[in-house]
Amino acid sequence: MRSSTANVMGAALGRWWRLPARRNRVRVERAVEVPMRDGVTLLADHYLPVVDEPAPTLLVRCPYGRGFPYNLLTVQLYAERGYHVLFQSTRGTFGSGGTFTPAVDEPADAQDTVAWLRTRNWFDGRLATVGGSYLGYTQWALAVDPPPELTAMVVTIGVHDLGRAVYGQGPLELYNQLSWADLLSHQETVRPMTGLIRMLRAERRLARTLHRLPLRGAMDELGGEGAPWYDEWVDHPDPDDPYWQPFRATEALGKTTVPTLLIGGWHDYFLDQTVQQYQTLRARGVDVAMTIGPWTHLDVDSKIAVPQALDWLDAHTAGRASLRREAPVRVFVGGAGQWENHQTWPPKNTMTATWYLEPEQRLADSPPAQESSTTFVYDPARPTPSIGGRVMAISGGAKDNRSLEARDDVLVFTTDPLAAAVDVRGAPVVQLYVASDNVHADLFVRLCDVDRTGRSMNVTDQIVRCTEQDPTAGQVRMVRITLDPTAHRFGPGHRIRLQVSGGAFPRFARNLGTGEDPGSGTAMKPTSHTVLHDASHPSRISLPC
Repeated sequence: MRSSTANVMGAALGRWWRLPARRNRVRVERAVEVPMRDGVTLLADHYLPVVDEPAPTLLVRCPYGRGFPYNLLTVQLYAERGYHVLFQSTRGTFGSGGTFTPAVDEPADAQDTVAWLRTRNWFDGRLATVGGSYLGYTQWALAVDPPPELTAMVVTIGVHDLGRAVYGQGPLELYNQLSWADLLSHQETVRPMTGLIRMLRAERRLARTLHRLPLRGAMDELGGEGAPWYDEWVDHPDPDDPYWQPFRATEALGKTTVPTLLIGGWHDYFLDQTVQQYQTLRARGVDVAMTIGPWTHLDVDSKIAVPQALDWLDAHTAGRASLRREAPVRVFVGGAGQWENHQTWPPKNTMTATWYLEPEQRLADSPPAQESSTTFVYDPARPTPSIGGRVMAISGGAKDNRSLEARDDVLVFTTDPLAAAVDVRGAPVVQLYVASDNVHADLFVRLCDVDRTGRSMNVTDQIVRCTEQDPTAGQVRMVRITLDPTAHRFGPGHRIRLQVSGGAFPRFARNLGTGEDPGSGTAMKPTSHTVLHDASHPSRISLPC
């Protein structure tokens, strides 16, 4: 994108997002070479604010190229408001030397880039970082050993632990990982607009490969430059395996004292890590704030996120103004359609409201009196599909679940219409008493809001792998499942619904039911689950209200 076009688009976005007025013109030095300690050279574009006084610097490290839309949304708007921005392509991408392996080289490369900044006569010693998704990881990688010049971080939908992102609850996050690997494999061989179209069509385009078995070798079908790490990740399904240590920057959460703004979405792939980042930093007394909107990974509202980011940087890095934020935590409340401010998350003084599973697919506020149970069969050859939720796809987020709930492999338990609103703030907890005829099984549970028309919209969910919890087939066990946190209002006349099933494919890889290696296995075996809901086995969902 030419600088004149960027200026015009930047001006339009600035007005639309109600940003502070542009302070200056911007010049760009392209393909600046930045040397690394191992002899590799990384390329960066330097956006220079045309100002007379010294200006602080933002470091943005990105594997997705230095062109549109990142150069506009992540760089140009900040440079126009008085910041130097060094926009760097990570190792092995878009002209930078070396080989790209997610996460592994980011700590050292970030430190070497800061060391190079110290040699520039335009660098005035004030440094901040900004960016989303993998650009969030590159920030945490620097914060593992935070340089003294680092004054602020703005992490949007960002991850700090790739092992947990890939295998957080047991099953492989199949769709998110395969679609990301495919994106990286082709991003330098197609035009930006073609790449955008490929991403929007990914669910249909990848359908055959998502269904293939074994899981290993999937990238061989998709062409492009490949993603050598993908099969390695498939081969290491335990996130506690030492293999994953180079792929995490969790150490940063215990080291950094840098003021940090976190922006996430209730349906974002990395929601759990955003909340963990906030809670860990706050417990250590770090100046941290968090905004969570009704967003997926692909539709964060820049009209909200960018002004908050600029406000944070102006206050903590440039020292131009006091922070205008009203509270440390700002969350969007689904069902109510409004924003709330809180001093912490989860909010203090929440109560627990419990609903019990009962016969005839009911949820009730008192334990069941009679013996009862409900059975369903999960068949990996006919896997229960995923609808909406935390996927990096246009189909993610809150969706109508009625077609899913009509299947015979999905149980639903529903309250009567509510006489008064039920406000949920935090992470619901489901306790199920289950007997399964196969020790190799998963359980997927989802909380939905059923409106007056019968439309059932997903609010939050979670999956667990039960293999290690049940060494004996047929034995009744209690499975405790903590759902993702949420802020939601179930309005009067609405109903609360709990779904129970054996998977959510292709969001998560199928549990084949055989105990074979998940990467090489091809044989499949169905599993029969019986959910007990009686006085001796009070299966239930508890909501923080």
